[in-house]
Amino acid sequence: MESVLNAFTVDVEDYYQVSAFASVVTKKEWPSFESRVERNTRKILDLLDEHGTKGTFFILGWVAERQAQLVREIESRGHEIGCHGFSHDLVYNQEPALFRQETLRAKCFLEDTLGKAVVGYRAASYSVTRRSLWALDILVEAGFTYDSSIFPINHDRYGIASAPRLPFELQLRSGASIREFPLTTARFSYLRLPVAGGGYFRLFPYQYTRFGLERVNRSERAPAVFYLHPWEVDTKQPRLNGSLLSRIRHYTNIDRCEQRLKRLLRDFKWAPMGSVLERMDLPRVSVEKLA
Repeated sequence: MESVLNAFTVDVEDYYQVSAFASVVTKKEWPSFESRVERNTRKILDLLDEHGTKGTFFILGWVAERQAQLVREIESRGHEIGCHGFSHDLVYNQEPALFRQETLRAKCFLEDTLGKAVVGYRAASYSVTRRSLWALDILVEAGFTYDSSIFPINHDRYGIASAPRLPFELQLRSGASIREFPLTTARFSYLRLPVAGGGYFRLFPYQYTRFGLERVNRSERAPAVFYLHPWEVDTKQPRLNGSLLSRIRHYTNIDRCEQRLKRLLRDFKWAPMGSVLERMDLPRVSVEKLA
């Protein structure tokens, strides 16, 4: 049976910019922290090269403006560039006008740096929820053709549990549409278990992720998406004093992530998200079904 082509993605942000530590690290303090995103991203790029894998890198605008050469290097090494917003603020905590301003700032900088269109978007911490579906209209207006910000689970920070689990074309109230690649969950009876990567990849044994992705690929003949962050392969990053829950989510099994990633790259077939979506005939879903 031919392997299903899955989407490999990286959310390019630094260790001190994550939502889990937003209460202890202000944005005014960001420039005072040691930047480790460049070396960590290159570590991931080297791993992908070793395994002949290409992916999509959703780059935070704040990082891109300070690491333009890194943006160009990622693209020159054959990967797709996507937009991760600008400030890593949760979308549902922003006013639409500010979201539009920041999104355009990040998108325009990436496009000016690359000399080509950037058409994929992913929100900070998957914060397109029922409270922020309005953001999808702004993404379409800005020229994005696909999004990967909806996590079809219940979670304290993100999620639309009723959203489709597999990629779909979302029909907006304006009449426009955008392709959505939701973060992957595996279905077990009535349960949806998150198997898309990140903290779930580190917190649970590798077999959990592999079994879940194989179930989606083999039982449903559908593509999955995997994501991680550059700081997840950085065992020497400075430790931040956030809440106990935040520290558990951020630091658990970081020392095992790189080796697990190597296994994942061997065990599955990967491509940039845009390439995976181009191969699919997507079902249409009205935004009303998500609201």
